[in-house]
Amino acid sequence: MKFYSEEIKLDQPEKIGILLVNLGSPDAPDTSSIRRFLREFLSDHRVIEIPQFLWQIILNLIILPFRPRKLVPLYQSIWTPEGSPLVSIAQNQKAQLEKLFLEKPLSEKTADMPVSFALAMRYGNPDIRSALRQLAQDNVHKVLVFPTYAQYSGTTTASIFDAVSCELQKWRWIPELRFINSYYDQKEHIQALADSVQNYWQSHKKGQKLVMSFHGLPERNRTLGDPYYDQCHKTAQLLAAKLELNESQWLITFQSRFGKAEWLKPYTSASLEELAKQGTHSVDIICPGFSIDCLETLEEISVENRDVFMKAGGQDYQYIPALNASAENTKAMAALIEQHIKGWA
Repeated sequence: MKFYSEEIKLDQPEKIGILLVNLGSPDAPDTSSIRRFLREFLSDHRVIEIPQFLWQIILNLIILPFRPRKLVPLYQSIWTPEGSPLVSIAQNQKAQLEKLFLEKPLSEKTADMPVSFALAMRYGNPDIRSALRQLAQDNVHKVLVFPTYAQYSGTTTASIFDAVSCELQKWRWIPELRFINSYYDQKEHIQALADSVQNYWQSHKKGQKLVMSFHGLPERNRTLGDPYYDQCHKTAQLLAAKLELNESQWLITFQSRFGKAEWLKPYTSASLEELAKQGTHSVDIICPGFSIDCLETLEEISVENRDVFMKAGGQDYQYIPALNASAENTKAMAALIEQHIKGWA
């Protein structure tokens, strides 16, 4: 095993490392890959907070034997020639940021700061261990960990912190660390979201209601102090204000409920059904909690929830894509990076 001190080269210019981290994806849309991914994801104590002994019985006897097979056609429906859309778009995000920092630093303060980017997934590949060691090999002395979740949750952002810490505990000489906790109210991020909506409306008919759907969490997490719910509401309010929408023109909801426990409300599917029954014929839906399109947006929102809305009497349903690797998102991410690496020159 190599330690950080074996990689560092004091006679060469040191670099600042930017570690971009997203949730992750199976390596392939087949049963074994999905099972391997789910095992890692659902074994994280940050994600599942019930006693591990009980949960491992449920996971290994009920979920893993059957759930992966059901997910195969869903993953196959969104898979691309480049592989998982989440991973391939994340790679594109990284490439766009590298290009931006190489061509033109955002300010004079960052003009002489060599920056090295690495991409990791919390679960699956490329993993956090290999990404951190890649940065070490690139003579990185300082690392900014950038979880690409705008809203903080213990199930996501804190889990990334755990994984980074777990790897660095094996290193003799660890780098200086900074950690982006959240950016749910960053003005550049809100502007990028607003631009994506407005650009969509310019080329598509605007719906009667803009639904902002965030990934759900068990209500228990909120009760125990997780700030995710409040940050989602703040993002939604800022986006609605930027778009100049009144309260009747937008709605916040939560999707991807799992299990029988009560989750954050209102639920996206139930809300769409109710909107259609009440006479709302057209909706636009955006997922501001997802920086990249993935199974939850491309299949659950764009397909499953479309069916829910249409079957309840809706007529027009439009999904507005995630920010992905757009120029607006690249600029917003770059501004956040520059903000957090100041003082490291």
